[in-house]
Amino acid sequence: MPIILAIETSSELASCALLSGDLVLSRQSGGVRTHSQSVLPMVQELLLEAELTLGDVDAIAFGAGPGSFTGVRTACGVAQGLAFGAGLPVLPLVTLEAMAEACRAASGATEVLAVLDARMNEVYWAQYRFDGTWQTVIEPTLSAPDAVAPQMLAGLAACGNGFAAYPDAFAGKDFAAQADAAIVPHARDLARIGAAAFARGQAVPAAQAQPLYLRNKVAYTSAERQAINAAKAEGTAQ
Repeated sequence: MPIILAIETSSELASCALLSGDLVLSRQSGGVRTHSQSVLPMVQELLLEAELTLGDVDAIAFGAGPGSFTGVRTACGVAQGLAFGAGLPVLPLVTLEAMAEACRAASGATEVLAVLDARMNEVYWAQYRFDGTWQTVIEPTLSAPDAVAPQMLAGLAACGNGFAAYPDAFAGKDFAAQADAAIVPHARDLARIGAAAFARGQAVPAAQAQPLYLRNKVAYTSAERQAINAAKAEGTAQ
């Protein structure tokens, strides 16, 4: 089994995990504002507890998204920095697949719909099937909550904080009835799927690590906002 260090900061929960053999150690910290300050201390704690150094790690996994713009950039940047310094490869992993792994660990489900709150009345979602490894049934998607449309397969389990964020949108839908709304992306699940990804040869050089964005840019400079507003005004005038 490879030794995998995992970093996840795509939601309000920041977490780090270290997988070594059958043992998974983890730390977590709540609050988006603390993510950039909390990750490195958590990494140091995990390595100390496991009596390992960063050089003993085989690869660094991180939650590449979808998720918070700032969060996925934080995880990517920290993973790249650590990987460059130690000469390690990285594993950019999909946060929704990590949620599916958490759902499988909790319920034993092998058909999973993962729904993550994307804010602004939208959700990120994807559907997965586990058959020794995770297979993607429906690719990660950004949509309004009421547009979530999984393939209704026998034994489908649903999970994710998107169900808690938009309960009215999911009311009356069969797939949402027993959803585990407490699940968010966590590094311990990234570490587990990261070990399988590493075994499949999916690790890449640190320079090739990229976040996964599904939403267009939402943060504009003052000049960009003025140009957008001017264009809207001109269109209205016409």
